[in-house]
Amino acid sequence: MTDLSVNNLVKSFEVGRNVLDGLSFTVTAGERIGILGHNGCGKTTLFRILTGELRADEGEIAMAPGKRLGLISQIPVYPEGWTTEMVLKDAHRRLYDISARMEELTERMERDQSPALLREYDRLQEDYRRLGGYEMDVDRARVANGLDISPAMLGQDFASLSGGEKTRVNLARLILENTDILLLDEPTNHLDLRATEWLEDYLLHFKGTVLAISHDRYFLDKVVQRCIEINDGKAEFYSGNYSFYVEERQHRFEEKLKKYERDQAKIEQLTRAAEQMHLWAFMGNDKLHKRAFSMEKRIEKLSHSEKPTQQRKLNVKFKEREFVGDEVLVMDGIEKSFGGRTLFTGLDMLVTGGERIALVGDNGTGKSTLVKLIMNLEKPDKGWLYLGPTVRTAYLPQLVGFSNEERSALDTMLYDCKCEPQQARDRLAAFGFRGEDVLTPVGALSGGEKSRLRLCMLMGGDINFLILDEPTNHLDIASREWMEDALSDYEQTLLFVSHDRYFIEKFATRVWELRDGQITDYRGSYGEFRAWRDRQALVGQIEKQREREQPKEKKGKPERPKNNDKAIQKLEREIARLEEKIAELDREAEANGSDYQKLMEIAAEKEEQEAALLELYERWEALNE
Repeated sequence: MTDLSVNNLVKSFEVGRNVLDGLSFTVTAGERIGILGHNGCGKTTLFRILTGELRADEGEIAMAPGKRLGLISQIPVYPEGWTTEMVLKDAHRRLYDISARMEELTERMERDQSPALLREYDRLQEDYRRLGGYEMDVDRARVANGLDISPAMLGQDFASLSGGEKTRVNLARLILENTDILLLDEPTNHLDLRATEWLEDYLLHFKGTVLAISHDRYFLDKVVQRCIEINDGKAEFYSGNYSFYVEERQHRFEEKLKKYERDQAKIEQLTRAAEQMHLWAFMGNDKLHKRAFSMEKRIEKLSHSEKPTQQRKLNVKFKEREFVGDEVLVMDGIEKSFGGRTLFTGLDMLVTGGERIALVGDNGTGKSTLVKLIMNLEKPDKGWLYLGPTVRTAYLPQLVGFSNEERSALDTMLYDCKCEPQQARDRLAAFGFRGEDVLTPVGALSGGEKSRLRLCMLMGGDINFLILDEPTNHLDIASREWMEDALSDYEQTLLFVSHDRYFIEKFATRVWELRDGQITDYRGSYGEFRAWRDRQALVGQIEKQREREQPKEKKGKPERPKNNDKAIQKLEREIARLEEKIAELDREAEANGSDYQKLMEIAAEKEEQEAALLELYERWEALNE
């Protein structure tokens, strides 16, 4: 059954340039589709047309009857004084209306027992049950908890929330409305890792249809089943997730390039032949002119094919300063509070040369504050930080600013980096600032463009300790890949805050998880850290299960069966085998760090092995008791 059909959609914002130029596709009920394409290709325009916010110049959109559509990026305006909780309850407005009508009928039925009233009450009661009226309070709590909407935020005025908080609340509201077709425009932008994982799990079990625009490659790999790329206003289809799309797109490019090269060779061959035919025709055989003209028509057709192109790769490197010494960073007893709330206390950490550390944790735990302490932009309440004498830092903050917002990108490079005009233009071009772009005032740049410009400026200095705070925020996929290319050859110390799991997996050799005011320090890749964290959670579940099943009083120790010791030994061998298998899967995940399709297969297998391991632990525990 088709949920959505888009036929020959055309939309332009300026004369002579169509953003969408005959876009057509269909979406089957229950599909999860990634909408891909470079910034400005028309992805958000498509969503705005689907919701009715914009009108298409041409084309038709058909949606299955009775289906409801919701867009995550649109934040409705609510009445003044509405709290976050009132916004979430508004998702169940229909259920509250049914409940109010049922109460009204209950009062009337005390005086009137007519069959019509009883039938209406029974119908409403069934609708209330079917639509989840008896579970709506539990559902609100579950969704709010999953998206980090705290009890304090529930009581806060919606208008006073930040843009990211409003986006999370709006996402929660649409989820609670049980919308049939979800349009997600960068849904993970304002979510931390825990909330993103919760959303992924929700979407994987969502029975409706999902269309997602996202620059989160890990999210696209895990959630979407096929991809639609908007290219030159038209749709190109890929029957798989993001990793499949990347490989298939490269394969298609290579095939197009081969065809173009064959066409060029054919053009050259036909041109020579046509010239020869004309020459022979002038020597007395006029029929050869006709054959030559036929060849020239074929040449004209072949000449219309354009050479396929790919986006340019970043071809720059950080200018590194060699590190000498043992200690890059030392933290001793660091404590920091804000507004009576302690962010962290008693932090003791040591960083040595060449390490690549990912600082992760939920929003609001103090990750950016810790980075500012390291950069001496904030002072600790207690403890001290020490940077080695040969350490030279460079810092990319989450919100990038410049000394003079009215200067152009070129002038900013000339004034702040003290470089020659041609050198400045070359460096800017490597980061996508070409032609008239270099004359744009930096204050008029987007958040992603500002990050790119700041990174371009950082690359000119001698550094050996690079600190990045959410470096891939606001960047499209191409820009993220540019940044990864730049960092791939950087061999000195790197500390970065990020929620981009693709980026973390690619670069981290050590993970700091900031939670409850303390840092869990794990030496290994992010995939290994997640596997270790899952095992810790598994052990915690076993401990809780043991506590629940432990009898309050023991009247006597039961006699151990004779064959009990052999059974325990056999179980312990099986447990050891499974633990080794899980460790082998962790090593395999590390070896395939860039193959996210393979990583997902490994994760699925590991989940099965850990479930079997939990069952063995429980049997082992029962035998020991």
